[in-house]
Amino acid sequence: MLHTDADLAQVLHTGPFHLALRAALAVRGLPLQRVQHHLAGRGVKVGVTSLSYWQQGARRPQRAESLRAVRALEEVLGLPDRSLLRLLDDGDAREAERPAGRSYRSLVEASGVVERLITGLESPVDGGLHTVGHQERVRVGAHREMLGRDSQQVVRAHRDGVDRYLAIHHGDPGCDPSRVRVRAAENCRTGRVRWDAETGVLVAELLFDARLRAGETYLFGYGFEDGTAGTSSEYVRGFSFAGGQYVLQVRFDEQALPVRCRRFSRTSAGAARSARGDLTLSGQHRTVHLVEQGVRPGILGIDWDWA
Repeated sequence: MLHTDADLAQVLHTGPFHLALRAALAVRGLPLQRVQHHLAGRGVKVGVTSLSYWQQGARRPQRAESLRAVRALEEVLGLPDRSLLRLLDDGDAREAERPAGRSYRSLVEASGVVERLITGLESPVDGGLHTVGHQERVRVGAHREMLGRDSQQVVRAHRDGVDRYLAIHHGDPGCDPSRVRVRAAENCRTGRVRWDAETGVLVAELLFDARLRAGETYLFGYGFEDGTAGTSSEYVRGFSFAGGQYVLQVRFDEQALPVRCRRFSRTSAGAARSARGDLTLSGQHRTVHLVEQGVRPGILGIDWDWA
């Protein structure tokens, strides 16, 4: 499935490790026995069985001698320095077959609600997917309310058989999730929808047009039409797992323009805001945006002040 240089470059950027290794072996056209021979020539002993387990994701190189073998693998396969090793770094954002993440409980003040709704849909928290790219557009109306948001997302499956994504909407205070409309756009359709009236949290099941195999990517679009809450002063996106690029744009109605906009990040819902920076509102289109190249678990957002 990953047999071109472009595929290899992409998965070396996003991970996980086993798919990156598998893609490198496929693109270079080297069977495991030849790889073992080349490693031995560099004084590195590793079994074909271990190499097979690594590319399948059944095991993960962790010991010092295994990490030395991975460094040698980069040389044998002609890969950039540390391109495989960084996918094994516990501190790296693009780690793991199943992305390591913190509970959504620490990311959203509505503690436990998302987990409960997801459990009710009989789905694992990560859904078998990790994000390669996500572009999100938020619309703020003439009465300073969040009218809605649109997403275009690219995900990669890290196990076979994945055929759906759970999209989460957390409205502003006063949001009535029973009146929020879920809109499935390209390459998906709406499945089950669950919400919690007290917190304004809604979870929607988006069903894909195909069942994915491990390593396959999928592009789909969806949106939420809201407009049920009061004044909006920020939009935040919580990331339970590491991901790829994230782009957020906020568009304001010409009748309600903020006096100041800023980007920020937080490590958890209760943590202080950091990495703050002013954003300039474009004159003609009345938008601000942020771009994050390599998302880490935590929160990203844009807030704004009204006159």
